[in-house]
Amino acid sequence: MKVWLNGHVLDEHEARIDPRDRGFLLGDGLFETMLARKGRIAFLDAHIVRLAAGGNILGIPMPFSPQHLSVACTMLLEANKLSNSARVALRLTLTRGPGPRGLLPPENPTPTLMISAAISPTPPLSQTAMLATPRRNALSPSSRLKALPYLDNLLAREEAHARGADDALMLDTSGHLACSSVGNIFLWEGERLVTPAEECGILPGITRGAVIALAEQQGIEITQDFIDVGRLHACDGAFLTNSLVGLMPLTRIDGRELGAMRLTARLQAAYDMLLDADEGEAEDEA
Repeated sequence: MKVWLNGHVLDEHEARIDPRDRGFLLGDGLFETMLARKGRIAFLDAHIVRLAAGGNILGIPMPFSPQHLSVACTMLLEANKLSNSARVALRLTLTRGPGPRGLLPPENPTPTLMISAAISPTPPLSQTAMLATPRRNALSPSSRLKALPYLDNLLAREEAHARGADDALMLDTSGHLACSSVGNIFLWEGERLVTPAEECGILPGITRGAVIALAEQQGIEITQDFIDVGRLHACDGAFLTNSLVGLMPLTRIDGRELGAMRLTARLQAAYDMLLDADEGEAEDEA
């Protein structure tokens, strides 16, 4: 496979990242994961904007313009002969780049920006989940960023896998529901939709935002709230969201079976239409 690294398309074995890179040594960086379908990248502009905004918060300048990155993604798909593939995961990784030993960043960073591509399998029709031990620190600024350090999420997913669940649900340090190991969560309380508030240490996902807007457009009552464990276990239905799976219905949480929800299917259909429309607009602008 080929990668795009700092402006050049290279074979993986030729790509070189400086051993002093702070992303490798300290997790000092950000990333975005995007879905490309037959060469059309869903919500590309939104992902690039979020990456740049996170970089601004951390003081990591974007080394390339949004237009340059858009072209780079297309180039990489073509270089890997993935332009006609049904589902491809594109990952943008931005680090502060190399720096001296120690925690303090260099005054004038030279960021590293890499884009990789890989076939993304068709998501399953549903998944199961369980509450895991690791928690989200809602007081940490990094909880609201798509930051490189992912150890808590990794440990949570490992715990869920060991206990026979597909994904892990994480609470914040106050005991409120936050997210899954790789996305946001929504619960059905009757025909009312509720999702954890941003104050619970969640990353406000791009798919999450799209689903909230779609629910409001369709007249579905939706709130962002503080959700305790009892409320989680009493929900009528639930689904997860992220950029690669869209909406993923949950059929079981902590061993409790959940029924299929009619409104989840309706939101899934609306999201698919939104995805088609966004990709179509991007194609027209190209």
